Amino acid sequence: MAKEYDLVILGGGTGGYVAAIRAAQLGIKTAVVEKGKLGGTCLHAGCIPSKALLRSAEVYAQTKESEKFGVFVNDVKLDFVKVQERKGKIVEQLHKGVQHLMKKGKIDVYEGTGRILGPSIFSPMPGTISVELNNGGENEMLVPKNVIIATGSRPRTLPGLDIDGEYVITSDEALQLEKLPASIIIVGGGVIGIEWASMLNDFGVEVTVLEYADRILPTEDRDVSKEVEKLLKQRGINIVTNAKVLPETLEKRNGVTIKAEHKGEQKAFTAEKMLVSVGRQANIEGIGLENTDIIVEKGFIQTNEFYQTKESHIYAIGDVIGGLQLAHVASHEGIVAVEHIAGQNPSPIDYTMISKCVYSRPEVASVGLTEEEAKEKGYKVKVGKFPFKAIGKALVFGEADGFVKIVADEETNDLLGVHMVGPHVTDMISEAGLARVLDATPWEVAHTIHPHPTLSEAMAEAALAVDGKAIHF
Repeated sequence: MAKEYDLVILGGGTGGYVAAIRAAQLGIKTAVVEKGKLGGTCLHAGCIPSKALLRSAEVYAQTKESEKFGVFVNDVKLDFVKVQERKGKIVEQLHKGVQHLMKKGKIDVYEGTGRILGPSIFSPMPGTISVELNNGGENEMLVPKNVIIATGSRPRTLPGLDIDGEYVITSDEALQLEKLPASIIIVGGGVIGIEWASMLNDFGVEVTVLEYADRILPTEDRDVSKEVEKLLKQRGINIVTNAKVLPETLEKRNGVTIKAEHKGEQKAFTAEKMLVSVGRQANIEGIGLENTDIIVEKGFIQTNEFYQTKESHIYAIGDVIGGLQLAHVASHEGIVAVEHIAGQNPSPIDYTMISKCVYSRPEVASVGLTEEEAKEKGYKVKVGKFPFKAIGKALVFGEADGFVKIVADEETNDLLGVHMVGPHVTDMISEAGLARVLDATPWEVAHTIHPHPTLSEAMAEAALAVDGKAIHF
């Protein structure tokens, strides 16, 4: 017998479950269909487990350097099995939390694979969901007034670089490693590639990064990319930019060897394993899109600013629509979609207001336009930059590399972008995000009295530096 809902959400990841909670708050009868575990990629194969490993790597690296702090530790050892156990406990705790939230919101959860059906006896419009249950039971038929597709994404690879799980892996397989390799080649110097490069280097793995673009972290401000590359190279990471990997040259025999075109010649690189980190592709197969008029371009579902597809009662959010493939973006897209369904007239998301983070060592965080982007858009910019080496708290931490950079409009004094690289900047960037939302000027940021000693003083000093008024540098 078919079950009726106001809303059925395909996918219980960060976008899907947050949308479900918001719908429940608004009194919308909601169901979530999830073939894996609630929490999705972010909780089980992305944000949380990778950050847990990064934290262990950071502690291990810092402990080996503890003599700088006057703390002497003999025979520092790494137990990677326990590192993985800690990661698993954190993930499980958060997973139970999401399950509790579903029960609290009286949200029905179907464990299985959902597929959108065309017009049927249940509904004259596409949108009825057939759920193939994981337990092998008879398919459930869900008849919703509205649908949100939140099926997420999976790691992409390059043609010819087949993922075998042993020699050639993605971040999915890397998270499940039982032991660390002695060496690794990372194909791709974007956010995920650089986080893994930093982590594995801290764990003692010999790391080579091959990046096709002319710099790592190519979507960040050029000054930030340059600083991170310098600091990672100082730690012994081999970074090769302008490197075009040649998949047809891949050899697997007691490790991997691959060639890349670099500066007009082919160079060979050898390691125990290869991690392919070249972006993510949307999970749009097998969910019944062919039974609808939904438009897919370049592998992503097309929507309007409120995340409606061409089928106005079917919405799509998160990684399946491309754009900024970030957990916090998917969550807020889900909230906007639900509020639009509820007729609350939500404001569309301004993606230049969204903060982005890289959890490498050093950390990277940014919001708004880079200096290059601002100039391309025709702004006459003024820039303030302040180094952490002039911040007392950074010296106390023993992490004084990096800087805060502020890009402002010279004519209006509007804050266009803030870019940070250094200690704990992923926790600091929200001040810049709030400043953007409130349309603050550098003057207003600078005249917000920041407590001393804190890392946040770098934000105030960078704001002063926009007009050449920095105090401590």
